[in-house]
Amino acid sequence: MAVPKRKTSPSRAGMRRSHQALRGEAHAECGNCGELKRPHHVCSHCGYYDGREIAAAGKPLKGVVRA
Repeated sequence: MAVPKRKTSPSRAGMRRSHQALRGEAHAECGNCGELKRPHHVCSHCGYYDGREIAAAGKPLKGVVRA
């Protein structure tokens, strides 16, 4: 069975895990109302997506059919 000859140093372990960090969620400004929203999602504040009204403002976006 293969066994490491030396203990992995904290520096080397940290370099190995450097790509595993969590990224923050991306947000973009809504072109219609200026609120922050997720990219490629309907704005939860005004209900617009790509310059068109998809859902009425203030209505829940669950079950909204994509246009």
